[in-house]
Amino acid sequence: MDLIIISGRSGSGKSTALHQLEDEGFYAIDNLPASLLPALVRETGPGLPEQFRGIAVCIDARNAFRDLQGFNAALASLPESVQPRILYLDADEATLIKRFSETRRRHPLTNQKLPLAEAIRYESELLEPLAAQATLTLDTRTMTIYELRDAIRQRLVGSEAEEMAILFQSFGFKRGVPGDADLIFDLRLLPNPHWSTELRRKTGEDPDVVAYLEDHDITGQLFQDIAGFIERWVPAYQKSSRSYLTVALGCTGGQHRSVYMARRLYNHFQGQLAQLQLRHRELQ
Repeated sequence: MDLIIISGRSGSGKSTALHQLEDEGFYAIDNLPASLLPALVRETGPGLPEQFRGIAVCIDARNAFRDLQGFNAALASLPESVQPRILYLDADEATLIKRFSETRRRHPLTNQKLPLAEAIRYESELLEPLAAQATLTLDTRTMTIYELRDAIRQRLVGSEAEEMAILFQSFGFKRGVPGDADLIFDLRLLPNPHWSTELRRKTGEDPDVVAYLEDHDITGQLFQDIAGFIERWVPAYQKSSRSYLTVALGCTGGQHRSVYMARRLYNHFQGQLAQLQLRHRELQ
C-alpha cells in the first residue's frame, strides 16, 4: 500500500498538495492525529477499494502536542510492508506572513498571547519530528498553486519506481537559493550573456545564447566537472535510500547561464538516469 504523509507549516500549500493527491486517486484524509496513523493503516489498508492507489494523510500543527512528539513511535508501529513517503512543505517566514495577510485566515496557533510571527516560529518547533523524517521537502515560496500541483504530480505520483528521481533546476541568486536544493552549483563565473544587447532578452534555451556560452572554453570545462560529479556520486545517493535529488544551478538572474546548464545536463543524462525532471524557476 502506498502511504503519503503531508506536513509543513500553515500557509505552505498542504491543502493544495492533499487535493492534488486526491485528484490522482489517493484516499485523502486531512488533519489526522499522528497517534491514529497505525490504526488507520491496519484498518483501512487491507480493505482499500481498488479505485484508490493509496492513502494520503495530512498531519500538521493542529495535532495535539503529544501526538506530534509521538510521531516517530507511530511510524515505527507501521507494518513492515508499508514504507511511507513524507512530504514536508515550507516557505520563509515573510512569505507565510504575507499569505495569511492576503487571505485573512487565522493561523491555528495564534491567540491573544501568541502573535502571527511567533506562532509561525513555534510551529517549526512542533513539526520538527516530521521535518526530520521527510523524504521530500519542497520550498513553495516562489511556487504558484499550479506549479505546486505539477511538482506533486511529477515528484510523488510519478516516482513510484525504485529509481531515484533527479530534478535539474535553474534559478537566480537574486531571488534566493531554492530551499529544497540538495546540490547547488554557482555558475556566475561563466561569461554573462546579459551584457550583450542582442542576447539580454533571450534565455539559455535560445540557440544564440547557447552558441555564445559554448564559444568559451570555461563553459565546457564546468559542464564536464558538474556532469562528472553527478555521475560519480548519484549511485551513493541512491544507496542511501533517497527517493529524490534536486540539483540546483544558479546564476545572477536565472535567465541565461543556469538555464543553459540545467538543460545541457538534463539532455546529457537522458537515457542514463531513469527519472529526470527539468525546471527553470525564473522562467515559470
